[in-house]
Amino acid sequence: MLEAYQWLPPEAVKIVLVLFLSFLIGLEREEHKAAAGYYAFGGVRTFPLIGLIGYSVALLSGGQLLPVFLAFLVIGSFLLLSYWRKLCSSDAAGVTSEMSGLATFLVGALVYYDHFWIATTLSVASLLLLELKAGLEGLATRIPPEEILTFGKFLLLSGVILPILPRQDFGRFHINPFKTWLVVVAVSTISYGSYVLQRVTKQRGGVVLAALLGGAYSSTLTTVVISRRAAQEEHPHLFSGAILIASGVMYARLVALLALFNRHLAVALAPPFLLFAALAIATGWIWSRRPDAQASDVKREYQPKNPLELRAALLFAVLFLVMLVATQLAVTYLGRAGVNVLAAIMGVTDVDPFIMGMTQAAGTLTPLRVAAAAVAIAAASNNLIKGIYAYSLADKRTGIQSLSFLAGMAALGLTPLLWL
Repeated sequence: MLEAYQWLPPEAVKIVLVLFLSFLIGLEREEHKAAAGYYAFGGVRTFPLIGLIGYSVALLSGGQLLPVFLAFLVIGSFLLLSYWRKLCSSDAAGVTSEMSGLATFLVGALVYYDHFWIATTLSVASLLLLELKAGLEGLATRIPPEEILTFGKFLLLSGVILPILPRQDFGRFHINPFKTWLVVVAVSTISYGSYVLQRVTKQRGGVVLAALLGGAYSSTLTTVVISRRAAQEEHPHLFSGAILIASGVMYARLVALLALFNRHLAVALAPPFLLFAALAIATGWIWSRRPDAQASDVKREYQPKNPLELRAALLFAVLFLVMLVATQLAVTYLGRAGVNVLAAIMGVTDVDPFIMGMTQAAGTLTPLRVAAAAVAIAAASNNLIKGIYAYSLADKRTGIQSLSFLAGMAALGLTPLLWL
C-alpha cells in the first residue's frame, strides 16, 4: 500500500482525500434527506462535487486567494437559492446543509494548500455536528440559561482578561498582574469544575458525594452546610464522616494548586498532604458507613452558588495581593514566627489567598522552608476552625465527632513542621 501511495502523483492523493472527506459529509446529508420527507440540499454526489470545485479553483488560482474567495461567493449564491427554495416548500427550514456545502468547498481548498490536518478536522467536526443534531439540541434544552452565563463568565476571566494583563513585576513586592490573575483563574477553575459536577449530579450520590465535590469547591463552606443539615437529622456518623472527607479533599486540592504555581513547594508538601488526604477520605468514608439511629437514606439538598462572579474574582485578587505584601512584611520585620502567626490567623477564613501568596513568595521573597511551614499551619488552623464550626452548628453528637476528627487532622497536619 505504501508503494502504491508513493507511485501515485501528489495531486491524485489530494483528489482522493477531497473525495473521501466530502463524500462522508454528503453521505450524512443523503441520510438526512431520505428521512426528512421534504426538499433538502445535496447528497452523496453534490458534496463531493463541491469539494472538487474547491480544490480545482485553488489549483487554478496559482496560490492567490482572490479567485478562491470569488468562487466561494458563487457557491454561496447557489446555496442561497437552495435555501430560498427550502423556505418556500417547508416551514421547518434549516440552513445546516447549505453551511455544510460551504465547509466542503473550504475542505477542497485546504487540501490543495497541504493543510491536511485542518481539512480532516473540519470534515470530522462538520460530520459530528450534523449527526449529533438531536443530542445537541436536547443538551441545549437541558442546560439552564444561567449556566450558559456562568460559563461565559469563566471564559471572560480566563480567555479575555488574562491574556491582556502585563507579564512583568512591579514595585518592591514584585507584583505581577498576569500571575495574580492566573492564580484567580486557577482557583476559579477548580471551584468551577466542582460546581459543574455538583450540578450534573444534582440530588444523586447522597451526602458523601456532596462532601467529595464540595471539598474541591470549598471545604469550609461544605462543613458549614453539612453541619447545619446535621442539626436536623440523626445521622452523626454519616455527617461527621462527610465533614472529614471534605477536609481530606481540601489537602488534595491544595496539592494541585501548589503543583501549578510552585513546583518546589509542591515537592516539599505533596507527600504528607496526599497522605493526609487519603487518610481523611478513607477514614471519613468508613466512619460514614457506620449505622446510625435512623436507618433512612439522606438525600443531598445543597447546591453551590456560582463561583465565577466577577466581584468575587476581584475580591480574591485583592486578598491575594494583600497576603503577598503582608507575608513579605512579616518575613522582613517579624521573621519566621511572624509568618507562622499570620498563617494561623488566616486559617480562620479562606486560606486560598494566603496559600496562593505563598506559592508566589516561596523561594524568592520568602524562604522555601518558611513558606512550606506556613502553608501547613494555615491548613491545620483551617481544620481546627472547621471543627469549631461543626461543633457550634451541628447536633451534639455530630459536633463532638467532627471536632474530634478535625482537631486530630489539625494536629496531624502540623507534623511536616518536624522537618521543615
